[in-house]
Amino acid sequence: MQQEIMGTTETIARQADARQEEMRQGTGRREDPALELPQDIALFQVFDHHDRFGFPGPIYRVTGGHGGEAILICGSRKTALLDCGMAYCGRQTVSNLKRQMEALGREKLDYVLLSHSHYDHIGALPYILRAYPDAEVFGSSHCARILRRHSAHALMRELGEKARDLYVPGSTEEIPIDGLRVDHVLLDGDSLFLGGGGCRTEAEQIVAYETGGHTQCSMSFLVKPLDLLFASESTGIIESGVCSLSEGRGYIHTPILKNFNQALQSMKKCRDLHPSHLCLPHFGMVPDSFIEQYWEDFSVECENRVRFVRQLKEAGLSDEEMLEKYADRYWTKYKAMEQPKEAFMLNSKNILKAVLNEIERRDQDGI
Repeated sequence: MQQEIMGTTETIARQADARQEEMRQGTGRREDPALELPQDIALFQVFDHHDRFGFPGPIYRVTGGHGGEAILICGSRKTALLDCGMAYCGRQTVSNLKRQMEALGREKLDYVLLSHSHYDHIGALPYILRAYPDAEVFGSSHCARILRRHSAHALMRELGEKARDLYVPGSTEEIPIDGLRVDHVLLDGDSLFLGGGGCRTEAEQIVAYETGGHTQCSMSFLVKPLDLLFASESTGIIESGVCSLSEGRGYIHTPILKNFNQALQSMKKCRDLHPSHLCLPHFGMVPDSFIEQYWEDFSVECENRVRFVRQLKEAGLSDEEMLEKYADRYWTKYKAMEQPKEAFMLNSKNILKAVLNEIERRDQDGI
C-alpha cells in the first residue's frame, strides 16, 4: 500500500513538473476534445493568416457561443476560467469546459475571474457554478457591489434574453441570475497562484490590474511567466469595418462607457507592463509584432472619436440626434452578427456621455 501511495505521489509530482515546464516555455498539450466553438465571423477577420485564439501556453478557448468569451487558463496546479460568456450558451460553455479539462486530466476548476460585470462576459456564471460549485469567483470591489443589486440582475436577464433571441431565435433557454456574485475582491496588483514557485521554477500566477474606463469595475489580468496580458475592454477591441488600423483591415473600437481619461490611463498602465503577448476582449490575440502599434492606434482612435463627437456638439445637435449620427457611423452589418442592436444603442448612449464629459473637461482645462 505504501508503495502504491508513493507511486501515485511521484506521478502527480511528475505531472506538475511537466505542467510547470509547459507554462514556463509557453507550450502545452493541444488535445482536440471536439469542442463545439462558435464559428469565426467577419467582424473579427482583420489580420491575414492569424489565429485569434492561438494562445502561447496551456490556455484554451471554451466559449459556447457568439457574443462573449470564456478562456480556460491551466497552471501546473490550479485552473482558472477568465469570464464566462453569455447565458444563452451557458450549457455549451460548460460542456466545452468539461471536455477540455478532461482532455487535460483536470477535474477541479479553482478560480473564476470576472473582467467586469457586463452580461456578455459573466452571463453564464450561474451555469459554471452549477457545474463547479466549489469554484471561487474573483472580481473588483465595484463588480462585487454591482452584483449585489437586484436592478443589475434584472438588466442582465433582459439583455441576456435579447441576445438569446438574436443568436438562437425561438429558443426558450433559461437566462439564470442566481450565482451572479463575487466571492473574493481583487485589488490592483493582487495575484492568484497557479503553480510553480519552487527552487527551480518561476511562480505561475495571474496578476490583477484595475483598468477602468469601459466600466468602473474593469480589470486586466497578466499571466506569468507567459507574460500574456488579458486586457480589459477599457483598452479597446479590434473590429473590421471602419478602416483606420495602421495594419490589417479594421479599426479599434473604443467602448469607453464611464470615463474617457481613465481609459487612457488604463491603456498607459497596460502598455507600461510591456507584455510579450496581448489578448483583447472579444477579438482575441493581437499579433505580437503589432502590440506596440496597437497602443498607438488606440490613442489615435480615441482622439478621432473626440473630434467626431465635438463636431456633432458644435453642430448644435440634440442628444438624440447625436446618438443617431453615432449609430450611422459605427453600427455595421458585421457588428450585428455579434451584438444585439439594443445593447449597442445602450452602450453608444453611454459612450457619447463619456466623450462629452471628456470634451467638457478639456475645455475647462484649456486642453
